[in-house]
Amino acid sequence: MSARPTPAPPSAAGMFRVLPPITARQRPWRLVERNALAYRRIWPIFLSGFLEPFLFLLSIGIGVGALVGNLPVGGLVVSYKVFVAPGLLASAAMNGALLDTTFNFFVKFKYSHTYDAILATPLGTGDVATGEVAWALMRGAIYSTGFLVTMLFFGLVLSWWALLAVPAAVLIGFGFAGGGLAATTFMRSWVDFDYINLALIPLFLFSATFFPITRYPAGLQAVIRITPLYQGVVLERSLVIGDVHW
Repeated sequence: MSARPTPAPPSAAGMFRVLPPITARQRPWRLVERNALAYRRIWPIFLSGFLEPFLFLLSIGIGVGALVGNLPVGGLVVSYKVFVAPGLLASAAMNGALLDTTFNFFVKFKYSHTYDAILATPLGTGDVATGEVAWALMRGAIYSTGFLVTMLFFGLVLSWWALLAVPAAVLIGFGFAGGGLAATTFMRSWVDFDYINLALIPLFLFSATFFPITRYPAGLQAVIRITPLYQGVVLERSLVIGDVHW
């Protein structure tokens, strides 16, 4: 009786599918993909980003607006809610970018050790930085679009120039995301985040978001004009009301 031939073991090529190597341009998008997959399980947190500016608009823009009245902007006179809404859009772009690139980045960097695993792959530190900033900008663009639609629903958009308000919000977010990510790499504990709040709160309150810059003393006006959020507030307000100039 002849023995049956022993089948040859499957080759490694047959057991595993060999993926093509990713290019340098594709590597940061792998991190964006990772973040998107992670948020599938905590999607209510993602949706909460639409709620915060909406509540600010209702409480400050519409509630306080009934007490303030109209304000001059450029050559126009607009209601207070029309005045404050673009400022809140710019502030939301700043807050969203800083949230992703400071608090969220710090947790993954110091506690979850997410980047230890990521850096064991072909991704490098530059890919991590680019991917995190890209994710923050994508998230900010979604929130800004939702906020602009809300403004349109309340009749707070006066010009077709407002179509550029979302790209302008992404530009604002890009500036703050890069600065936030760089600052977080120097942080060693949660106490260091007091410095973030120390910069964030004055920018939010004193960037002509809620009052015209002419209401401030001349010396404070000069300081406000060189702050980054003020430039974003003026840009968004000019686009939304149609007062566009150099």
